[in-house]
Amino acid sequence: MNWLSDNVNQLALLGAAAILILTIGVTWKYFKQIKEGKSEGELKEENWDGIGEYKNNSPVGWSLAFIGTMIWGIWYWFFGYPLDAYSQIGEYNEEVKAYQARFESKWANPTKEDLLGMGEGVYLVQCSPCHGIDGTGIEGKAQDLTKRFINKEQVLSVIEHGSAALGDKVMDGQGQLGYPMGEMPPGLLSGADAVAVAEYVANGFKGNDKGAELYQSACASCHGPDGTGMDGMAPNLKEYDDKLIAAVLEHGKVGIIGTMPSFKGRLTKVQEKAVATYIRSLSE
Repeated sequence: MNWLSDNVNQLALLGAAAILILTIGVTWKYFKQIKEGKSEGELKEENWDGIGEYKNNSPVGWSLAFIGTMIWGIWYWFFGYPLDAYSQIGEYNEEVKAYQARFESKWANPTKEDLLGMGEGVYLVQCSPCHGIDGTGIEGKAQDLTKRFINKEQVLSVIEHGSAALGDKVMDGQGQLGYPMGEMPPGLLSGADAVAVAEYVANGFKGNDKGAELYQSACASCHGPDGTGMDGMAPNLKEYDDKLIAAVLEHGKVGIIGTMPSFKGRLTKVQEKAVATYIRSLSE
């Protein structure tokens, strides 16, 4: 692109030329005034150590330059740059959008192997500093991603505190993630009933007949009879499915060692799917 066609460069050159012309003109004027001019006018009554000040009006050139600067500033912000001209940030954003569109088109129908390779790359760069290279959470400092629920204590924590709990009490987080069913309230079950359901869920929805029965009456209306979340209406309790990973990446999540930031806009849809595919592979 011709650099003269860049509005930013044109404005910079115009400003530089104006500053140069004004500098030369003002310098010449004041050198001439120093050489030939004489002080005149009415002095003010106040003085400082014998140095007084004339009651002269502001110089015409200075006043015009001041008013002109204000007019130029209004034009610059509202009609010139950046609202109606070239923007380097805008061009960068357009280039990113175009690249992402080409990327999505190229990987419109990826194989599982493609997703695993892509997901591993994203995971190792973006996720492993907290969750560990193997996904085990670095000795409990972050969520272990090798299994949906590691033990019944995690399930009990969600049942007791609900999905809006903070700090080390958060083990699920659906209230933060924008699921259609909304936020899970605390205290739906308590005592031995809560323990039975926690054992049933943590054991992969197997065993514990009492827990299975209580789950169907207290939990299945949102999470589904099989715990898979009723096609994205609530979080999947069996595995880290695409919907759950996408929701966490978009909204972020309060966790054990702090708040996981939102990755909204940083990953494409296929990259989010790839991360979910790779995370599921960690438990295989």
